[in-house]
Amino acid sequence: VLSALITIDVHARDIVTGLIAARCDSTARFEWTKQLRYFWDEELDTCVVKMSNAVCYYAYEYLGADMRLVVTPLTDRCYLCLLGAVQLDLGGAPAGPAGTGKTETTKDLAKALGIQCVVFNCSEQMDFRMTGRFFAGLAQSGAWCCFDEFNRIDIE
Repeated sequence: VLSALITIDVHARDIVTGLIAARCDSTARFEWTKQLRYFWDEELDTCVVKMSNAVCYYAYEYLGADMRLVVTPLTDRCYLCLLGAVQLDLGGAPAGPAGTGKTETTKDLAKALGIQCVVFNCSEQMDFRMTGRFFAGLAQSGAWCCFDEFNRIDIE
């Protein structure tokens, strides 16, 4: 638990340092709006999460007090793109070489939003029935899914 708090605080320190260096003096500046921010909405009586133009509601899924991903500027940009896609009711497909943290970044964003994220390792044995049952479960639970090795799925 302590390491997760330290990770979040170090990232917050880096953000504040960057805001000061950029002379960000308004909440309308992109340097501020591009940050993941939490607000309490009195009218709706819930937590609202904002990043740039994306607005979503915190999902309150308890995911445990385990380690958090070290957030880098690249992680922030990935969060920005993924939340923009969510705002448009689309999905995200982070691409890049193996072992670069695509799955972990998606899982950490889901954790920041209080949403369960299920990681599914795809294989050649997947068929349309298995995929249909999996999507039905995701739709019922409201969870996110991260398909690892998606390119392994046989199209036919």
